[in-house]
Amino acid sequence: MNTSTNTFSFKAIFQDFKEITKAGLAVSVLFSSIAGYLLGFNSSHPFSWTTLIMLSVGGYCMVGASNAFNQVIEKDLDALMDRTKNRPVPAGRMSPNVALFIASLLTIIGLVLLYMINPKTAMFGAISIFLYTSVYTPLKTVTSLSVFVGAIPGAIPFMLGWVAATGNFGIEAGTLFMIQFFWQFPHFWAIGWFLFEDYEKAGFFMLPTGKRDNKTAVQIILYTLWLIVASLLPCFGFTGQFFISPIAAVLVFVLGLWMLVYAMKLYKQRTPKAARTLMLVSVSYITLLQIIYITDKFLR
Repeated sequence: MNTSTNTFSFKAIFQDFKEITKAGLAVSVLFSSIAGYLLGFNSSHPFSWTTLIMLSVGGYCMVGASNAFNQVIEKDLDALMDRTKNRPVPAGRMSPNVALFIASLLTIIGLVLLYMINPKTAMFGAISIFLYTSVYTPLKTVTSLSVFVGAIPGAIPFMLGWVAATGNFGIEAGTLFMIQFFWQFPHFWAIGWFLFEDYEKAGFFMLPTGKRDNKTAVQIILYTLWLIVASLLPCFGFTGQFFISPIAAVLVFVLGLWMLVYAMKLYKQRTPKAARTLMLVSVSYITLLQIIYITDKFLR
């Protein structure tokens, strides 16, 4: 009987840890960091399993800490939304103090591991946690500009991998940052569109106009176009040691058109279903884009 209870408790604690750190999101963000690392290492900066493991664990801690701090700050607002009311803190399964302790511990572990890779990696990790927790989170109930602020920590992981591999932040890391920065807008505005009513319960301003209207849909299309342009920059020789072949450029362009089609469908239909589809397409887009970049590097 005790064994069963202990097992259940362990499973419950593990499940709550996954929820407080948003494990699914953290792993997807982590994939971006690993992709950036695989793109960054070269003969001058050889591949290191030790560095990759520290980046992976440190990166998860970084994202997990941001999410945990966010859930402590927004516990009362999370309780108002169907999407978030069953999270550990608003549901009462975890006290705010315990969640705060977890967030602080993850911050320390994450930044120490990233610093062991190199100081710049730790610096960008710290900036990411600070902006997400101290700027983006409070702004969500004040202005739709919060999405612009949130896009900065959201774009850091891709370039963080490059910085971890090389120890440098230059045009290459800047390009990776720009690509993921532009991607944030159609992705999060699509989420803000199909979860509009739920966000409204907590007073969150996620859409640029505050409404599910033509202007918001047009901005989603415009940022998708900027994303396509940014993703093709590496094929023109302007981005230092980060470049892609013409074949990869064609694939990247087709991938961008695929996402643009669904952005335009949202403009025409303006339905939650169309927005949800665009969100799912955007997740597939960024993953496939990174796979194309990596594959192209190793096949050249």
